[in-house]
Amino acid sequence: MPELRIDPLSGHRTIVAGERSRRPGGEPTCAAPEAIDPERDPFAEGHEDRTPPELHAVRNAGTLPDSPGWSVRVVPNLYPALSPAAPRDEESSPGEARPELFSSMPATGAHEVIINGPQSVLSLAELPVEQVVAAVEVWRERMRAHEGSAYLQLIVNERREAGASLPHTHAQLYALDFVPAAVARERERASAYTTRTMGQSLLGDLVAEEVRRRERIVAIDEEAVLLAPYASRLPFQLMLAPRSPRARFHDDGPTGAALLHDGLCRLARHLGSSPPLNLWVRTAPLGAEDFCWRIDVLPRLTHLAGLELSTDVNLNIVAPEHAAELLRKA
Repeated sequence: MPELRIDPLSGHRTIVAGERSRRPGGEPTCAAPEAIDPERDPFAEGHEDRTPPELHAVRNAGTLPDSPGWSVRVVPNLYPALSPAAPRDEESSPGEARPELFSSMPATGAHEVIINGPQSVLSLAELPVEQVVAAVEVWRERMRAHEGSAYLQLIVNERREAGASLPHTHAQLYALDFVPAAVARERERASAYTTRTMGQSLLGDLVAEEVRRRERIVAIDEEAVLLAPYASRLPFQLMLAPRSPRARFHDDGPTGAALLHDGLCRLARHLGSSPPLNLWVRTAPLGAEDFCWRIDVLPRLTHLAGLELSTDVNLNIVAPEHAAELLRKA
């Protein structure tokens, strides 16, 4: 029977209907992508002149900025969604006469690109695990550089089907001067749980219960737990959470990068190639303490259709228990 499930972290509703994957054309699919042409890759080593000047890089000793010899490199986004805040005397007033109907303001903040490695590959799964560990550490370093922002959103889009305009594996960091509504709802649910349970962590307790039950666990190491969330929105969705709850991803402590790489490799092995996917780090908004960071991975194997777009209710045709079982075997 189809089942309506509610995500304990966000309150988001998903209908889990595994039988729908058996309908004609209903199977999740993943076509192998074309390889990157290194000569046309602006993020490849040796093409540093094709990007804006770097903001940060992990480099071999003696190499110069904006030259070869790097392992992870950070540059401003060439087409930023956010701009640095203008001085107050230069700020423009909204042009609409009805602000209660047409409200706008400058989109201020920072928008950076973190090139995860010099290799011309499409996915984090195609990098050596040591390279992924180094890239994730730079994610944290750049988050620390903007830790005064209201919210820090680190994302990875892999393949054009998931929104990547350039195929070379890279992350993007948005330093926002506001807390998005979805994050604010999670903050409120986490805080209410901590108050209700006299100090417990919502995500910490959730992970402990998932480990006890084992039915949605994919893998565990000394740093983190990898699982298929109870109310997964999409087939083969994954969540990585630390073994010990910690509010901010960029604070000192384990990152779970090796287990993240393991999970992405499991997806690629089971599906036949690395799928289009969106990955993001959920971390505590500025000032929030009753929170725990996590990494969400959403493979884009099915299309969002009318139900999802009209109601914000997802329809998942692969039960997370079945997805976890398949990925454990991968």
